[in-house]
Amino acid sequence: MEYRTLSDDFDQTQFNKAAHHPLQSWQWGEARKSTGTDIVRIGGFDGDILKEVFTMSCHPIPILEWKVGYIPRSTLPSEELILFLKDYAIKNSIFFIKFEPDTKKSESINIPKRLKQSPHPLFPDWTQKLDLTKSEEELMKQMKSKTRYNVKYAEKNGVTITENSTDEGFEAFSKLYFDTVHRQTYYGHNRSYHQKVWQAMKAGVAHILIAQYQDEPLAAYELFLFDNKLYYPYGGSSDKHRNLMASNLLMWEAIRFGKRMGATEFDMWGSLPPDYDRSKSWAGFTRFKEGYGTEFFQFQGSYDLIVNPFIYPVYTLIYSIRDLILKLT
Repeated sequence: MEYRTLSDDFDQTQFNKAAHHPLQSWQWGEARKSTGTDIVRIGGFDGDILKEVFTMSCHPIPILEWKVGYIPRSTLPSEELILFLKDYAIKNSIFFIKFEPDTKKSESINIPKRLKQSPHPLFPDWTQKLDLTKSEEELMKQMKSKTRYNVKYAEKNGVTITENSTDEGFEAFSKLYFDTVHRQTYYGHNRSYHQKVWQAMKAGVAHILIAQYQDEPLAAYELFLFDNKLYYPYGGSSDKHRNLMASNLLMWEAIRFGKRMGATEFDMWGSLPPDYDRSKSWAGFTRFKEGYGTEFFQFQGSYDLIVNPFIYPVYTLIYSIRDLILKLT
């Protein structure tokens, strides 16, 4: 396999056919570029045929005057790719590259020796997935009884779900998303970031579903549909009419939407592990997703390709101190 960087005028359709995940798509690269982040696209070729692609974002660390490379949700890198990236990193002042492959954890997978398990993963190790090749009847039957009741209760009491994958629909979603961020006091990107992501991803990847009651939006999802898989990266809800269980019906309609669009799998994006502590902050999200009869899925993990062994431990120490301060504040 021969690896090389790809130019900005490379064929986008050809690129996306080789991409593995929406965070490796051409559109995601454009989204990150619009936020001011440098993007490097790498292609693996067998002769003239593009076999695989990797989208790497590059993030400057001003205090160190070097950059970090990040390749999320790609395939597992080969030894050949690692050698190519190491050479590229040396020439471009990148002192390490983080990989978080979209690969199921398995003892039989051989992790390239040059990769080190990361002390600071960015994505959760676990997600929950749903098999969308099953019929609607099977999917409804495998739900937990309380979830199934809540879905039917919302529908019976006048909650409706519509797809509105327009700028107007995004604005409705955005309001609910930031209402939720502020209400639950968790970290989220700012409005400008989400606006730019939407503008780039609405070209064939992002979709907006909204739950309404008497024309008032109560919950909304921004879903990604890519390579016959549906993903749930962002969601928000109102504090009003919570007794109507609008979010339960919205998730069910998201599942039905995925089936209509030909998706064979629904990735819920992140989760605690199956033996999760019910008192943890993500416990509510995990329990909500679990109600739909999902299967827990553990990723292979987060790995760092260390290019500069002198700067890497300094960065790791700074990152650890930063994490500690954030937990104490």
